[in-house]
Amino acid sequence: MAPAGYRGRFAPSPTGPLHAGSLVAALASWLDARAHGGRWLVRMEDVDTPRCVPGADDTILAQLAACGLHADEPPIWQSSRGAHYQAALDRLVAGGMAYPCACSRKDIEQALLAGGHPRERHGELVYPGTCRQGLNGRPARAWRMRTEGAGLLHWTDRRLGPQQQDLEREVGDFVLRRADGLWAYQLAVVVDDAAQGITHVVRGEDLADNTARQVWLQQALGLSTPLYLHAPLVRGANGEKLSKQNGAAPLDTTEPLACLRAAGQVLGLSVSATTVDGWLAQATGAWAARETIG
Repeated sequence: MAPAGYRGRFAPSPTGPLHAGSLVAALASWLDARAHGGRWLVRMEDVDTPRCVPGADDTILAQLAACGLHADEPPIWQSSRGAHYQAALDRLVAGGMAYPCACSRKDIEQALLAGGHPRERHGELVYPGTCRQGLNGRPARAWRMRTEGAGLLHWTDRRLGPQQQDLEREVGDFVLRRADGLWAYQLAVVVDDAAQGITHVVRGEDLADNTARQVWLQQALGLSTPLYLHAPLVRGANGEKLSKQNGAAPLDTTEPLACLRAAGQVLGLSVSATTVDGWLAQATGAWAARETIG
């Protein structure tokens, strides 16, 4: 069982209503919190303001409520927390762990090509460290996190098992603040998980690759590392992850029990209850019986 004081969260980006895939992530995080007798929070990850849709946050909260998923504390919005992200960046800069970068994506691609490392199609654009030693008179565009010395980072995912990533080789120095002045997801999520006392992160499997970057940031900032569980994804007919970008339909919660049953099937839960409250209670018991939630 988890230690006392379990705190989990669901952190959607309000770029549109929830769809079937995002409900799976929400339900998994809610069930994990309830199965451990913990608290479940909701955080709106709206730092990428140009992509956010006005009113989508309210729609998401209403969709969650219709499915019986109620947060134990008032939601927070990342767009109001810039001062906290700046303070974290200042600490990293003072410690020599972050630096300004003048490179555009085209610059990075050209540097990789010149170094004999062309980017693979759909592959990670691994930053080659061009600005680690200074800007050479060029204006700063973004701020990056150093990955020198990270080595091979290891962690255990509660569903996927032992994981590892060579951060410098597979990702490179990653962005903390973007060229447009917006805060990057990696820094914001680490700062907010720590501020909210999150002990367990349950989210979609598509975010598993972010974990090493977040662990490295947690270590650099002297923060504790939550336990991670990456839940199965809902995939479209083409096999790709269902998402707003590939046309996922908004979740219709006029029949919330049907929504829960569909999400439960993705999570491997067979529940026969005929009311929302009854379904959630049975699903919580089924989730609690799994060894993977330990």
